[in-house]
Amino acid sequence: MSDSSAHQLHAFGLNHQTAPVAVRERVAFPQERLQPALSALLYATPAEEAVILSTCNRTEIYCKTPHPETVADWLADHHELTGFDLSQYLYHLDGSAAAHHAFRVASGLDSMVLGETQILGQVKQAVRLADEAGTLGPLLNKMFQSTFSVAKAVRSQTGIGERTVSLAAAALKLSADVLGPMNEQQVLFIGAGEMIELVATYFLARHPRAVTIANRSPERGQALAQQLRGHYLPLSELPLALAHHDVIVSSTASHLPLIGKGMVERALRERKHRPMVMIDLAVPRDIEPEVARLEDVFLYTVDDLGKVTQENKDSRQLAVEEAESIITRHVEDFLGWIAARSVVPTIRSLREQAEHYRQLELEKALRALNRGDDPTRIMEQLSQSLMNKWLHHPVQALNQTRGPTRQSLVDAIRHLFPENPA
Repeated sequence: MSDSSAHQLHAFGLNHQTAPVAVRERVAFPQERLQPALSALLYATPAEEAVILSTCNRTEIYCKTPHPETVADWLADHHELTGFDLSQYLYHLDGSAAAHHAFRVASGLDSMVLGETQILGQVKQAVRLADEAGTLGPLLNKMFQSTFSVAKAVRSQTGIGERTVSLAAAALKLSADVLGPMNEQQVLFIGAGEMIELVATYFLARHPRAVTIANRSPERGQALAQQLRGHYLPLSELPLALAHHDVIVSSTASHLPLIGKGMVERALRERKHRPMVMIDLAVPRDIEPEVARLEDVFLYTVDDLGKVTQENKDSRQLAVEEAESIITRHVEDFLGWIAARSVVPTIRSLREQAEHYRQLELEKALRALNRGDDPTRIMEQLSQSLMNKWLHHPVQALNQTRGPTRQSLVDAIRHLFPENPA
């Protein structure tokens, strides 16, 4: 690895702090398209390594490249954002700042919900997909292995995850604020992934009147419905079932909205305009934004829920400071690893030169032994020749340089060859 590795480490991205959900959904990568995207990135740019992290709150590209500007251009081109200025939402970090950011992300310090744990699994999944796609090289592999160690240390050594107000809890709070006690409400969950499972667990603790799971895959949907003691609903029956539910929580990987304004209008008429709470946790969104304009519908996105979760942030400031201290130490260790790797070619060259000298003098000594020369004298000549060869270039450099450069050489030689070696 060259000594420029740290300078070639870059992170590009946008998140809930820099871009609204309407922008984030335009650059999101569906899980099944991540590996083709990684291959396309390395094909279209000078990037040598790449990992893409895409969640509801962020899209980030970590890469090793000598020309970082090409990666930002590729991101816009890949999502066909012609005429759209993505740069106003995009952050670019390099070197130690990129590593520091990755460590904060995996530790939950950069999340909408401070200290949330789901992001670590998402980072691990992104790294696994990059590895399978062949885009995870030595630099990123080392950085992300360090990332996982940092996240573990932050979890075990700080209180960052304690009393976390999650998106799930925020969703429950908003629903109850609008509709009243949850034991009087019928709840529909659309999707059957980790986010839905997490949110459903929170709701289930409040004993809703009924729970329904709608999902494209019957196997996964039925399994989650059974786990939650609820009912399974084929996604095709969603338009008819919508009116019978008071709270709708959706989080799928659909590329297009599943619920449109017309569908909700029909449901409201059937409900005689009893209020509905709709919570869209998906990016891209599952529910058309125009639904929010309808009376009697309270539509919340991940950004809306994120505002609720900030209430508990200040109480964990000490834990944040402790976590930042852990992260800083690990960044220094990672940079130390890069620096150590940068001298590997020099060490290899020294060893090859030493081996060359050794082979030359050994062959000369063996020929002398075969001639019957005195072994003691041969050993003396061998050691003398090796010493002269090793000293030739350092002595020559000292004799030929002047001024500060000469003093630097003197200091280096005294450091490399102490007067009283052990």
